[in-house]
Amino acid sequence: IHAAFLHLSPGHLPGGPGDLLDMEQPSFHGTAMVHYEARRTELTPDQLEAGRLLFAGQCDFIAAANNMPALPPITLPEVCFAGRSNVGKSSLVNALTGRKTLARTSQTPGRTRQLIFFDLAHRLQLVDLPGYGYASAPKTDIMAWTNLTRKFLAGRASLQRVFLLIDSRRGIGKADQEIMRLLDDTAVSWAAVMTKADKLKPAELAKVCKATETAIATHVAAFPELFVTSSERGDGLAHLRGHLAMFAEN
Repeated sequence: IHAAFLHLSPGHLPGGPGDLLDMEQPSFHGTAMVHYEARRTELTPDQLEAGRLLFAGQCDFIAAANNMPALPPITLPEVCFAGRSNVGKSSLVNALTGRKTLARTSQTPGRTRQLIFFDLAHRLQLVDLPGYGYASAPKTDIMAWTNLTRKFLAGRASLQRVFLLIDSRRGIGKADQEIMRLLDDTAVSWAAVMTKADKLKPAELAKVCKATETAIATHVAAFPELFVTSSERGDGLAHLRGHLAMFAEN
């Protein structure tokens, strides 16, 4: 297993390094979960190049689903992007793939009400989830697509990791905390991605990142690395591509 996929608990391990192999991993809702202190995973040049090549490949829209029966069949590993409305999910998907209009962006928060699926080079599926926390649609519509998102997150067998986007200008909100708890409860691996990093001064960005790292360290299903990105400047995109490429089929 690649080191980037491990979650080890913070703290001192008794005995020597070899004793780790004999330690029993506790079960979390039937799934073994491990966790360690947040740190940046340094990728090799080959891993970064694998990410660049993957996202330079063909990327096509394949489906939009507003109910569970409409979900496309499982054919490839999937990663999805979740977050509050107007957090920059579509902008991040466009920036990662180098396409300006692959995922539709909107000036109206809450506009996207479907799960949008993209096929990346026939090796990985990207899923753009509806935003949560704000929308001008009727409450019945909001409830419908919120329930759809929760069912997808909890029950999609091909889902490898959820990338939870956090607006760096706002930090973690109540709605984000609810999704984090849902992912923990269903043992779905997730990672936090800071967006719009270019909107803050370095000191402000460092402060919100530190607070976010402290928060995610308390969640058992959280990947212990915080990804910091800017879709406008391209900050952090190469590193995130390299990480995402680890989930793709060879």
